[in-house]
Amino acid sequence: MITFMKQQIIFTLFLTLFFFGCAPKPVALLDGYPNTLMSPDTTDSTKGYEHEDFDELLINFKNNCISSKAKKIYESTCKLAQQSRDAKLFFSENFSLHKIEPTQEKPILTGYYEPLLHGSLEKDSVYKYPLYSRPNDLLHVDLSSLFPELKNRRVRGRLVGNKVVPYFSRAEIDSKKLDSEIICYVDNKIKRFFLEVQGSGRVMLKSGETIFVGYSDQNGHPYHSIGRDLIKSGAVAKEDISLQSITKYLNENPQEVDAILNSNASNVFFKERKKAATGAMGLVLTPERSVAIDRRYIPLGAMLFVQSDSEDYSVSQFVFAQDTGGAIRGAVRADMFMGYGDTAEAIAGNLKSPLEVWIMLPKNSF
Repeated sequence: MITFMKQQIIFTLFLTLFFFGCAPKPVALLDGYPNTLMSPDTTDSTKGYEHEDFDELLINFKNNCISSKAKKIYESTCKLAQQSRDAKLFFSENFSLHKIEPTQEKPILTGYYEPLLHGSLEKDSVYKYPLYSRPNDLLHVDLSSLFPELKNRRVRGRLVGNKVVPYFSRAEIDSKKLDSEIICYVDNKIKRFFLEVQGSGRVMLKSGETIFVGYSDQNGHPYHSIGRDLIKSGAVAKEDISLQSITKYLNENPQEVDAILNSNASNVFFKERKKAATGAMGLVLTPERSVAIDRRYIPLGAMLFVQSDSEDYSVSQFVFAQDTGGAIRGAVRADMFMGYGDTAEAIAGNLKSPLEVWIMLPKNSF
């Protein structure tokens, strides 16, 4: 009897310690993403359900399911969505939220938009800055075939003799004639630079026609923040840094423009598109529903819940990981697409806010 009672006490103590004695450790729930750690509980499963427009969200979810990347994550729920008659019930019954733990990078929400540039199909004294398409001599070297641990890591370069060397930097590209088609010429190198940062945009030609351009590739050099340099040099105060303040400084100091822009050796190449801004999944981006993420941690096509609050902008809603960006680094990091126009530019240019991210996973996926 005493032995039995001891066993019962030990068992009860074990349960107490298991459930209350320590907080559950984050776990990796996504196949292929061992460094993406998430809360193992679903206590936040109903987060955001109070104010969400679920009918709109369901439309966006169905659109997201057009992509094979989304179907890979949500194969069964993509099918169920087509039959759903109650949007809120569909999400509450079929999904659970898991909070993503931050990596060493600072959790932050920024914004991007679709800029408008002015251009010409012919080069002249005004329209002289080319928008290049992907160069024919730009190579992608997939290292995973030799080093499996480097899955999803690619090196870009060019072939010189029998040796792969780094591709031309931004400064070199501006001084060379590339083996590349030129989509058009624009009238402002600063706006061209920020078009690269945004990844897509519109160019209004002299003829009155508007063409859409989007990201095609990149030269392989790491992205370098010119804003951080301006802060370090004292040119712009840290609390004032934004797209607008950077542009203002460059316009007021034209003699420094080339050196500042070229400090970011990364260069983006474009392709002409038939529709408005599209992300890395090929889907047209939806303002305040589409975000760019770091796909080392979050798969393209994932549905997320983001929460961020700052003096200039607050958001607490579901979004879709439909794009990527060279400056987006970290597990809890998102760049929200704000749309097109002056308002979108004003919000996106100033947005830098603390961030929390949850990922919405099918309940039967783990």
